Amino acid sequence: MTHPGQLLKQAGLYAGKELGQNFLSDPNTARMIVEKTGVSADTRVLEIGPGLGALTLPLAKKACHVTAVEKDGRLIPILRQIINDEGLDNIDIIHQDILKVPLSEMARDKKLVIIGNLPYNISSQILFKLVEERKYIEKAFLMFQKELATRILSPPGGRDYSRLSAVSQYAAKISFVAEIGPSSFFPSPEVNSTILQFRFIPPEEFDAHQERLLFDVIKVAFSKRRKSLKNSMIGGEPGYEKQFVLEALASAGIDAQRRAETLSVEEFKALTRALEKTGG
Repeated sequence: MTHPGQLLKQAGLYAGKELGQNFLSDPNTARMIVEKTGVSADTRVLEIGPGLGALTLPLAKKACHVTAVEKDGRLIPILRQIINDEGLDNIDIIHQDILKVPLSEMARDKKLVIIGNLPYNISSQILFKLVEERKYIEKAFLMFQKELATRILSPPGGRDYSRLSAVSQYAAKISFVAEIGPSSFFPSPEVNSTILQFRFIPPEEFDAHQERLLFDVIKVAFSKRRKSLKNSMIGGEPGYEKQFVLEALASAGIDAQRRAETLSVEEFKALTRALEKTGG
């Protein structure tokens, strides 16, 4: 594995700060990550942000196929050359923003294993996308800044619990995989990174309409997280009336003075059912 700093220098390039680029540079860390994912000869991998191939190559040597989605077109010629030099023919590179790629087109007849060292600046957006399209995903191994990973795993009741926490925990069983220090990357970030595993749960209790309502409820509840639910949910988007909110909260058995950060996923689901019933 050639150090990414050397590859970039040879090509006259630099790590794009605006793209949140920190390239994995330690081959031992890359091998550890691939081992943790458990990919095998029948696995179809979708890699988000392959960069310079630190994970792409070891993944392709174990998986059936790797589709690597890379937004930064500057890197793609380098990555293609690295792949050609390794003699690998089971990797497709797509020059696209992952947020604009329909996973249905990637999955074909087999669910995907998603793996990615996510750009720090759009990590949350990517996770929301995967939640919405999770029926095409078997599982995902995603690397986040440690602080964001802590929020994703956070239980209700604390300041780390957020909209992202509630949505993620509704849609997946999430587990800690590994923590990676700054020295494993180029350039070195100022914080540690955390890999989380997501085993997505198919929507069973809610249909598509109800799930959209649930996500809207969580979003509006956290929109003014320092305020009580009664106040945070009135007005704004989607424009709930005061009496409507109070009736729904009472029907769900939730004190109107509570804050969003105190509600469990089950309570958000109960509130969604109550809002639907009250509105119906």
